[in-house]
Amino acid sequence: MNYFKKLGTGNLIMLMLCVAIILVAEFLFLSGDRIHGLFVGLWAPTLLGIMIYLKLIDHGSR
Repeated sequence: MNYFKKLGTGNLIMLMLCVAIILVAEFLFLSGDRIHGLFVGLWAPTLLGIMIYLKLIDHGSR
């Protein structure tokens, strides 16, 4: 429980959004719409990269 408190609500919401994006991408890919599945699947790593970038900027300003 301490881990979720340390993680923060904003980051937790973004991580849950990444999981939802991955599930939607898998559904699209496996249902036959492969191009859209790949396109949507690339959103999750982009969002994670933005999260890491913002965390680095936050720690750099301290």
